[in-house]
Amino acid sequence: MFDLSWIDLTILVLASFRLTHLIVFDEITAFLRNPFFTVTYETDASGQLLRQIYFKGGKIRSWIGRLLSCYWCVGIWVALVVVGLYLYVPAAYPLLLLLAIAGAAAVIETKMYMS
Repeated sequence: MFDLSWIDLTILVLASFRLTHLIVFDEITAFLRNPFFTVTYETDASGQLLRQIYFKGGKIRSWIGRLLSCYWCVGIWVALVVVGLYLYVPAAYPLLLLLAIAGAAAVIETKMYMS
């Protein structure tokens, strides 16, 4: 197989997390999602903000929208790309490291915000 150190595994996990979040949630990549679904936010009776997704188009377009709105689904494909880059494109390592640092920062920020 291949030898994977714990630090490389950590980098791959955090890079996958950040890239998945970028595709599914971040505003900067909304242009990828907009053709397939619309997201609105509504406040329920208890004051919690609810994310509502409305899928567009026919079967294929709707299916792509469901895929792009699913953190778990996109995460599988992103993990495949990240591992492929790690194994077959050594020049991509700085990009993976950058995504990992951004992912770690996002986790830290979330923990700080939740406290």
